[in-house]
Amino acid sequence: MKYNQLGKSDLKVSEICLGTMTYGQQNTIEEAHEQLDYSIAQGVNFIDAAEMYPVPTSGETYGLTETYIGEWLKRQQRDQLIIATKIAGPGRGFKWVRGGAKAIDRDNIKQAVDDSLKRLQTDYIDLYQIHWPDRYVPRFGQTVFDPTQVGETVPIAEQLAVFDDVIKAGKIRYIGLSNETPWGVAQFSNAAKQLGLPKVVSIQNAYNLLNRVFDGALAEAVYHEEIGLLAYSPLAFGFLTGKYLNGKPEKARVTLFENFGQRYLKPKVSQAVAAYVEIAKRHQLTPAHLALAFVRSRWFVPSTIIGATTLEQLKENLESVNVVLNKDILEELDIVHAQSPNPAP
Repeated sequence: MKYNQLGKSDLKVSEICLGTMTYGQQNTIEEAHEQLDYSIAQGVNFIDAAEMYPVPTSGETYGLTETYIGEWLKRQQRDQLIIATKIAGPGRGFKWVRGGAKAIDRDNIKQAVDDSLKRLQTDYIDLYQIHWPDRYVPRFGQTVFDPTQVGETVPIAEQLAVFDDVIKAGKIRYIGLSNETPWGVAQFSNAAKQLGLPKVVSIQNAYNLLNRVFDGALAEAVYHEEIGLLAYSPLAFGFLTGKYLNGKPEKARVTLFENFGQRYLKPKVSQAVAAYVEIAKRHQLTPAHLALAFVRSRWFVPSTIIGATTLEQLKENLESVNVVLNKDILEELDIVHAQSPNPAP
């Protein structure tokens, strides 16, 4: 396991981050703790959660992921771990999240942080992220910006000012963005510089062989602002393993939750997946190892977020750190990408 600096922070994160959004829905607390124990034993020091997890989110399960982690975390050497979580933004109708009030403003940030600290059973959060912007943006597979959807939003400088207070109070160490745009990255960065407020050190966006949108304007933004991408969905909800090429396997996420992962149900996805699976076979790699090694190879990715519902899946995903793609394989992947560019943006 390698460790990389996260943006301009002093956090040295493992190149694999353990994602936890299935804890409390598809995974029991015993299974969650087994995954956490195994991951730490393999060198993972970075764990990512969110206040709204598990997903699909509901009032019955809201907060269970952090609760499961907290029951495990209280028995660990806290200073050896990097814990990340997120505040849910407005616009998705989750009435059970903080009583339905979800603006990224002073009251909501302070309540969300305190609630997460309580569930996680810790005194501080290493990386606190805005799960999606307070303002309107296309997200989670949407690709078209609609000006008629723009409404009132909490000014970015005001958001940063509250985070500054929470950092000074010792409750969080660094802040990050998620599901953000190049414009958003620029605005957060400029506000921080001009007003002497906390700098964003990371962005957590989807990135995989089926969705390389980040390669363009977002890559330029994070390069100049020295921000690291925490790549989520590196296996594209499991589609890049090839398991959905011949139907929907029993107990798979997209099988269990019909409306989940819509961005991966688009027309050209199967064609691209089949091509990537064939490359993996030709080079005697598992499709999962190929997909994960590709994401790890990107210069802007200090850590790749993996998630698994079984220990066997987790083991395979973690074993991918031993795979380094050579120039020839990367060129073959680029050829497929040129033929089927971003079928699941």
